[in-house]
Amino acid sequence: MNRRSFLQLAAASSAAVATHPLLAAAPGKCDLKKGIMWGTVGVKGSVLEKMQAIKAAGYDGVEMMGGMDTQEVVEALKATGLVAGSVCCHTHWAKPLSDPNPEVRKVGLEGLKLSLRDAKAYGAPSVLLVPAVVTDKVSYDDAWKRSTAEIRQAIPLAEELGVTISIENVWNNFLLSPMEAARYVDEFQSPAVKWHFDIGNVVVYGWPEQWVRILGPRIQTLHIKEFSRTKADKEGRWAGFGVEFLKGDNNWPAVMKALREINYSGWAIAEQGGADSPEGLQKLSREMDQIFAS
Repeated sequence: MNRRSFLQLAAASSAAVATHPLLAAAPGKCDLKKGIMWGTVGVKGSVLEKMQAIKAAGYDGVEMMGGMDTQEVVEALKATGLVAGSVCCHTHWAKPLSDPNPEVRKVGLEGLKLSLRDAKAYGAPSVLLVPAVVTDKVSYDDAWKRSTAEIRQAIPLAEELGVTISIENVWNNFLLSPMEAARYVDEFQSPAVKWHFDIGNVVVYGWPEQWVRILGPRIQTLHIKEFSRTKADKEGRWAGFGVEFLKGDNNWPAVMKALREINYSGWAIAEQGGADSPEGLQKLSREMDQIFAS
């Protein structure tokens, strides 16, 4: 991106924040629904038994994985009263939409479409999608071109089902700044593509509250996750995630202030270690309440 393009994007992003109806009103209290990511729940038992533990710990809902037994999930949600806050696409890492092989991309696209159908069956508003993975063999520009082309093929289904494709920021060497993330979403020109903002994942690159203000109404869902720069510096980058809620470097009051400024309303889903027992689920739930109140 050259300097002129960058300045144009900055101006467009600022204009979107200034004029969007959700942001025109004075900032207020965030209306957050508390959820937890299914893949982090280590409690033993059936789908129903795990959901019963999640419900007992005080969560409103859960982010399911795509490709599960649809009927079993639907019945467990109904029995517990939990709500599906999101569905995580189950193919986006193994079969990325940026892969050089069109057959691999085809499997990835079908995985996205299946996850969209699962989300519809569960009543979930969105599907979490890692859009691309940049490597020494997959260039940044190719990842952009391939992933956007594949996602465009899924947009008609997403619009038909009323389910949002929610792009997540992960350590995939792609979409490394909030300005770029905003541009990526905006290029689709569809309300069916938004952003799944993982708060902990961006701490290594900068400050989550800045991402919140720039992405603004593009944010569909939040992942609530802690990260410690100090631990990462001493023990290696991935070690930064090995810290409890409220003991890392997320400035939660600043993040919550930014979310109030954009009048964010929606799911805040924990993707955090420690959910291996009913007691662990309860501890995370209490800590999320503290974060939300900050």
